[in-house]
Amino acid sequence: MKIAIVTDAWTPQVNGVVRTLVTIRSELERRGHRITVIAPNQYRSVACPTYPEIRLALATVRSVGLRIAAARADAVHISTEGPLGVAARRWCIDQGLPFTTAYHTQFPAYISGRTGLPEAMFWRYISWFHRPSSAIMAATTTLRCELAAHGLAHTRSWGRGVDLDLFEPGAVPPSLFARLPRPILLNVGRVAVEKNIEAFLETPFKGSKVVVGEGPAMADLKRRYPEVHWLGALHGSALAGAYAGADAFVFPSRTDTFGLVVVEALACGTPVAAFPVPGPIDILTNAVGAMNADLGEAIASALTRDRSACPAFAAQYSWAASADQFLAALAPLDVRAAA
Repeated sequence: MKIAIVTDAWTPQVNGVVRTLVTIRSELERRGHRITVIAPNQYRSVACPTYPEIRLALATVRSVGLRIAAARADAVHISTEGPLGVAARRWCIDQGLPFTTAYHTQFPAYISGRTGLPEAMFWRYISWFHRPSSAIMAATTTLRCELAAHGLAHTRSWGRGVDLDLFEPGAVPPSLFARLPRPILLNVGRVAVEKNIEAFLETPFKGSKVVVGEGPAMADLKRRYPEVHWLGALHGSALAGAYAGADAFVFPSRTDTFGLVVVEALACGTPVAAFPVPGPIDILTNAVGAMNADLGEAIASALTRDRSACPAFAAQYSWAASADQFLAALAPLDVRAAA
């Protein structure tokens, strides 16, 4: 099968959307499918205001359409609601071709947090963008219910996975961890306002707080919280080691739709503390984590969990199953109409 994936989030960005798409592409290509990715690195682009590492493609409807047509795709998937997504959506509608979309990010909450404007304003855009799609792929039941509550009931399940060969309890922690007071509390992710990292940094816990990641809020937070250990972005075995060496993983975000980092931490044997919000409530159980409106209480509870239960729990999240769901949700089209 030939599949065109249009996305405004792609390498070298480091986030859950990119990691999901890169992994799914690899899994699908391993099965013999041909994947064409249409991404910002193929166009002139400008930096996103307040978020310079995110590039906004300067692409016309025609230019995106020509790339989709050249792929002679059997299905078109539009992964994001940015400029490329809008152009691909317009082209597919003009051509009378079906397409699927995905809801990866709590876009209304995210933009509301950055602008101070009400979420309802941005839900109007989300509804406009996704309503013509044949299906909206969403990671969790909570997310699909939220979309349905806004009149977008044509959803399909598209879960996430974890690389159990990489993320495992035997991963070697950073040498720094041997010198740090316990417990070591870890956060991994984009260092940005929407990740609510301050809620973690403000918790009155003795021990050590470690943050892995980079982002636009990093300079300010490093200045305000000099006692925190800021490791920057880690990848591969180094990232797995950070998970495995921590006593608890703290996930303070209130706007994520899933949280790949949660499953990765569990796979490394590290229990998770989080707020009881979409994402964590769809993943965590009392056996492997703790959720509480008081994040400090959640951390205290998570530290009492049996670490041996975490990897077995994470093993249910398979990228193969995720790829199966992705393929099942696609809307086939007649490629000759797009030629």
